[in-house]
Amino acid sequence: MDLRYQCVLLKLSGEALLGSQEAGIDPKRLEWVADEIVDAHCLGVELAIVVGGGNIYRGKSAKDFGIDRSSGDYMGMMATVINALALQAALERKGLETRVMTAIPIQKVAEPFIHRRALRHLEKGRVVILCCGTGSPYFTTDTAGALRALELKADVFLKATNVDGVYTADPAVDGDAKRYERLGYKDYLLSGLSVMDLTAVSLCRANNLPIIVFNLLEKGNLRGVLTGAKVGTLLGEVQDA
Repeated sequence: MDLRYQCVLLKLSGEALLGSQEAGIDPKRLEWVADEIVDAHCLGVELAIVVGGGNIYRGKSAKDFGIDRSSGDYMGMMATVINALALQAALERKGLETRVMTAIPIQKVAEPFIHRRALRHLEKGRVVILCCGTGSPYFTTDTAGALRALELKADVFLKATNVDGVYTADPAVDGDAKRYERLGYKDYLLSGLSVMDLTAVSLCRANNLPIIVFNLLEKGNLRGVLTGAKVGTLLGEVQDA
């Protein structure tokens, strides 16, 4: 089967591992996600994954506990390490070779992110799992995903969500919301939609890196994206003037 993209960056939210739980990692959901990644990796794609931590802790929630934003964001970065290690264990049980790399040095459990080393891991067929975002507060894991995608020379940034693309409005609220098949960077930035962080989209726009927003929780969607099926919403230059 022909691949449309040879090297991809998959942004996996913490909520993707949440399942039916209120917080934490659902073992069944973790296995599901791992199976989808294994299925996609078998196509021969070079795959890097940026993981979020929202299933455990969100830095933006820090003020509710009297914690300053910077400290809260660092706490959120630590949550991404937990998710990265869980995903690594699930993938390696299924036979994949992986490396966890982190933007904040944690030598006991992960390698520091060095982009040349990460590129070498990808060349050797390893799945590279990236955690701790950019390593700096005030930046989302979406932005970290865009940054790492550019550093690793990815062909596309895949934003995995629990909906099948970008809509004109929140489909859970507005029953008349329509899904975009394609949407220009500029149109998205002006739309007021919040599917993806604006800083991340601006960074992709500045470097002409296409983004595909898709539903990971529908079986085969990740494989479909990689092989050129019409899955999700493509964000790119398609509608910019």
